[in-house]
Amino acid sequence: MTPGAQPLPQVAIACGGTGGHFFPGLAVAEALLFCGCRVTLLVSPKEVDQHLASMVSGLDIRTLPAVGLQRGGKLAFFRGFTCSYRAARTLFRSRPPQAVLAMGGFTSAPPILAGRRAGARTFIHESNTIPGRANRWLSWVVDQAFVGFPSASGRLHGRRVAVSGTPVRPQFRISDPASCRTALGLDPSRSVLLIMGGSQGASAVNELVIRSLPVLANRAPNLQWLHLAGPGDVEKVTRAYAALALRAVVHPFFPRMELALGAATAAVSRAGASSLAELAAMRVPAVLVPYPAATDNHQFHNARAFEATGAGCLLEQKSATPETLANLLGDLLEKPVMREQVQRSLAQWHAPQAAERIAETMLQAIGIQAPALRSAESPLAVSLDSPAGTSRSGSNVPGVSLDCRFQIPQAIPGTRGCSASRREPEVVT
Repeated sequence: MTPGAQPLPQVAIACGGTGGHFFPGLAVAEALLFCGCRVTLLVSPKEVDQHLASMVSGLDIRTLPAVGLQRGGKLAFFRGFTCSYRAARTLFRSRPPQAVLAMGGFTSAPPILAGRRAGARTFIHESNTIPGRANRWLSWVVDQAFVGFPSASGRLHGRRVAVSGTPVRPQFRISDPASCRTALGLDPSRSVLLIMGGSQGASAVNELVIRSLPVLANRAPNLQWLHLAGPGDVEKVTRAYAALALRAVVHPFFPRMELALGAATAAVSRAGASSLAELAAMRVPAVLVPYPAATDNHQFHNARAFEATGAGCLLEQKSATPETLANLLGDLLEKPVMREQVQRSLAQWHAPQAAERIAETMLQAIGIQAPALRSAESPLAVSLDSPAGTSRSGSNVPGVSLDCRFQIPQAIPGTRGCSASRREPEVVT
């Protein structure tokens, strides 16, 4: 630092617990880095968080020893909460943050409380329609809350709640499908169906798709498949495609979702808020199969909000059949007019500058004027493992950023979408 220069603003972001919290938090971290901040990313010890964090360079990443609240596990939760709070306090004493942002989940509360104790301004972001327990409680104590869905505003207790949308990284912009398919080792001229069940896959979605393959293959014989099956089902899913001689690429986990979505004609997806935000950014029509065990059934309400505005097809897991799934996908894959209708509706849900707006608000709260909003280039590097025989750089995939302002979607009568340098994370102790 040059003599007389002001120290860089210190900001901490807690985004552990699931990939759905990690990626929006990473998007805000990138925006803050662009503004000249020092950013510490706080994650949980969960395997998914550690895997994601290990791929990112350019950030100070710390692991807090928090654990989720499970039935019969209250003692472990409170022990982890206390240890996490103490670890955050120790970290903040050596590197006092001026602002702390929590993205939801069980990693959120200890850093917010430790941040308040350290004199930092505190913020939360709630991505889902139904706020989680941690955010509902934290909304009483933070300086400001941001929400991804307008309906979540009334479910938080804070006086200052702003509808920001859910942040996505700047790489999520409409891309040339042929280039993305080529990068994935697929035929650039043939449609692609993307199957994804969230950051760790979804066995029930995998099973539904496997049962639907004969019907779908008969209805769309030229269809290609990109299936993110999760680590436990890769072999079973691969065998199912091979048995029908279908052209499919199967991965347990795929970190370059902008490439996968760029290749997709349509998708089958869970309805986590982060996944929905990425679908909206890339304008990929999807059949949404909410995870029925999600807390407060929030994925169902997320999917229903998309369906009500014509931005997706809701298919409940308990009533899903191969024929129902095939019919919904047939409309999206075979009817360009319907697909374009859904894509127009998806545009309403895309908040292209959500991360920048959140960063700008945080900096204003600590008395710092944020610079002009960044370009689509990312200041962070994400390292990837390339599958054999395919190119995964993605850096030469052309794309177009649409200049869309985030709108609060309203239900549109009669237009429902469907009828039915690498740094390992450091453990803070």
